[in-house]
Amino acid sequence: MLKKYIVYPLLGLVFTTTFAAAELKIGFVNVPQVLSESPQAEKARKDMEREFSPRKNRLVASGKEIQKLKERLNRDAAIMSESERKKLEADILKKTRNAKRTEEELREDLNIRRNEIFGKMQKQVFEAIRALAKDGGYDLLLTDGVVYASEPVDVTSQLQEKLKQYQR
Repeated sequence: MLKKYIVYPLLGLVFTTTFAAAELKIGFVNVPQVLSESPQAEKARKDMEREFSPRKNRLVASGKEIQKLKERLNRDAAIMSESERKKLEADILKKTRNAKRTEEELREDLNIRRNEIFGKMQKQVFEAIRALAKDGGYDLLLTDGVVYASEPVDVTSQLQEKLKQYQR
């Protein structure tokens, strides 16, 4: 009697669900790959390099100057007067502090800019994912947390093509 009322309806439900699932069109998108390989990501890298390279170059030059001053202090400390040596040590300390402050400001500005760009890219990628799902007739597109996705369901390359259209 238990079979009649519980088991048979459950088996019917399982078979119905299996047939319904067979009709779904499912795909997978590797979002980290898209975010790193898209034309937008390449443009963002170039833009950030162009924007931040002058400050980075100034910081590198400052580091070289500090290194030269330290080498001079190590080399000539024995023949310098006490006041010259103290002045050079103070100059090195001042320039080192300024360089550290400049480096921290650069790092903060770089992180802020990277987050702004990443936010815009992420929004654009998810808009493209929705458009791809609608255009391709997908019922379900999965992203993170997928352990395995076979080639036929991986639509990452199609999404990258769609993002190229957004670039124009």
